[in-house]
Amino acid sequence: MLNEIYDYSKEHMEKSIESLKKDYGTLRTGKVTTKVLDNIKVNYYGTPTDLSQVATVLAVDATTISITPWEKNMVGAIEKAIQEANIGVNPNNDGSAVKLFFPPMTMEQRNDTVKKAKGMTEDAKVAIRNIRKNSNDKIKKLHKDKLITDDESKKGEAEVQKITDAYVAKADEVLKAKEKEILTV
Repeated sequence: MLNEIYDYSKEHMEKSIESLKKDYGTLRTGKVTTKVLDNIKVNYYGTPTDLSQVATVLAVDATTISITPWEKNMVGAIEKAIQEANIGVNPNNDGSAVKLFFPPMTMEQRNDTVKKAKGMTEDAKVAIRNIRKNSNDKIKKLHKDKLITDDESKKGEAEVQKITDAYVAKADEVLKAKEKEILTV
């Protein structure tokens, strides 16, 4: 019974770390990636649709992204969606495609990006701690229902805490690596 709770904790905490890494993908580092556009929705005939579902999105070089819609009449909608997303650049519409020219990041922008990354990491740690709370609640319920002894309950909570500490440390390691990537000029 306790092993199931440990497995539950590890599985869900690992998902929190994966989600954190995915969130980091939306942050801009020195080299521009198409992931900065992942959360942008385009009005596609009245339906909010992911940008990648209506256009080809390519990083042409370290500072330029080219967005070529599959339907020419979508250029205006794509341009509008990017402006509303406020990603720090203005789209350039040439009639058949939208180009985004990202200026090199200043140190101030890099520091702001690091702050965003720290906020994302803190959110992931909160999620990990919530998983710990759920696991401890399950252990307490097993103890209350007399399915495990006092000693097993204490041992179980200690093990869940060890798992939690390991995943909080893992989140910090992921942050350190991302911070180094962002601050490298």
